Amino acid sequence: MARSRSRSGDSSSRAASSRKSAGGEVEVVEESGGMTIDDGIPIITTVLLIAALLVVDYALGTQYGEGMFFKG
Repeated sequence: MARSRSRSGDSSSRAASSRKSAGGEVEVVEESGGMTIDDGIPIITTVLLIAALLVVDYALGTQYGEGMFFKG
């Protein structure tokens, strides 16, 4: 049968020593320029909403003659 390890102070002292930092300074590096996904999502969403508005307006204009931009 397999034996389980004891959860006494021996393993916790190893875990505590592994968490200690090396004591060096941490250098903060900023990302370089360029468009990220956080910048692209609002732009794509805006373009798609405007395109959807125009398509619906075109359909209303050609079918019913009541579009804001397109009148049939």
